[in-house]
Amino acid sequence: MSAYAVIIEGDGNSFSAYVPDLPGCVAAGASLEEVDQLIREAIRLQVESLRAHGEPVPSPSTAAVRLVDDVA
Repeated sequence: MSAYAVIIEGDGNSFSAYVPDLPGCVAAGASLEEVDQLIREAIRLQVESLRAHGEPVPSPSTAAVRLVDDVA
């Protein structure tokens, strides 16, 4: 099973997310949980729209890696 990588940025009460493999697929929310829910819906809607218009749906190609920087 493959999945689209999602980049989430922000902290406090402002977060944004985008999908590198789906240009224009973005979401913003006040919490990590909210932006996660919204980007999942945005991915679903964008893929549905591409299919409905007979356009190709990009395959996931971005590798997701969790980077942790120990700044202490």
